[in-house]
Amino acid sequence: MPYARPRPPKYKLQVQEDEADPRQWHDVLSPAGSLLVFDDESLARAKLRELFPVLVQLEQFAAGPKRTRVIAILAEESDEDDDRR
Repeated sequence: MPYARPRPPKYKLQVQEDEADPRQWHDVLSPAGSLLVFDDESLARAKLRELFPVLVQLEQFAAGPKRTRVIAILAEESDEDDDRR
């Protein structure tokens, strides 16, 4: 029996707004209030540079703690079950 090929991951953006509390990461939302999700990691990184140019630039020169990141969102089994119906 062949196994289903896993779906490629999607990507979301997160930012740390308070550098004093490294546990406080927040998802980046669109102007409409929905989660920004990308199919391609390079597109996600480009959008991160567009939205937070100063923070991304500072990270490139190690001028402070990392405050932006791109996170892979892996598909869950329940999502795959829904697609088969």
